[in-house]
Amino acid sequence: MTTRVVVPREVVLTTRTNIAVRRTVPHRDLRRIGAWIFVDHFGPTTQTDGMVVAAHPHTGLQTVTWLFEGQVEHRDSIGSVQVIEPGQVNLMTAGKGISHSEISAHTEGNLHAVQLWLALPEADRDCTPFFEHRADLPVVTIDSATVTVFAGALLGVMSPATMFTDSFGAEVLLPAGEEVTIPVDPDHENGVLVVEGEATVNGTTTALTELAFVEPGSDSVTITAIGDVRLVLLGGTPFTERLVMWWNFVARSHNEIRSMRTDWESHGTRFPEFPDHIGGRIPAPELPNVTLQPRG
Repeated sequence: MTTRVVVPREVVLTTRTNIAVRRTVPHRDLRRIGAWIFVDHFGPTTQTDGMVVAAHPHTGLQTVTWLFEGQVEHRDSIGSVQVIEPGQVNLMTAGKGISHSEISAHTEGNLHAVQLWLALPEADRDCTPFFEHRADLPVVTIDSATVTVFAGALLGVMSPATMFTDSFGAEVLLPAGEEVTIPVDPDHENGVLVVEGEATVNGTTTALTELAFVEPGSDSVTITAIGDVRLVLLGGTPFTERLVMWWNFVARSHNEIRSMRTDWESHGTRFPEFPDHIGGRIPAPELPNVTLQPRG
């Protein structure tokens, strides 16, 4: 079993205001963790106007929004309108195509969250899109840690959110100086993202905003808190399908990506219009002058 640390890269997203987005997946050192193909950590930042993301499309994936502080309103092209708060999860299954927008509430305090993507497997990637908001999430105490399971199954409990892969996601709170050993499936890849404080993961020091990646082969992950820590634990069976990821689309070929982009730019039926407080839509970037190749 090997544990290695991935240092995030900062990604400037002009559609979000006053937010420094730190991305650990995908990364030159780590393409995915199981079916988790995208991990963005942003904030804490001022809540008011902290996030303004106009309408944009998705295909072939599930988006998972998990807040530590603040409020965000989600709207999408299938008619969903939902405000999310800490301790609740928004899960959007894009399937064959959906568009959505997000805006932070005009309240006091901070906005602090992670935005995660899960790849949909071949059998389900063109499913009819749907949206779920779950506030009835299981919370488990193990040793001195408090664990909220927001996706999949861990520690004998299961999130009610719909999953299409053998994957899980959880928030872990651990007081300063304490240690917890969390049982995991030895066939899984696992990642531990530090969102507050500093910790060691299987003895490897992992600083704030860094992610410790644990390769398959171990039946547990041991976390020691250096000061109070908040962590996101992600895991799952290695996802072996080859994907083409470009902009907000997940597909299997360059031609599929080109078709999805055309549908978005032409206001096609794949991505219906919907009203929100932002207005407008984010245009797709130009495709590169090379053929996009699938990656494993």
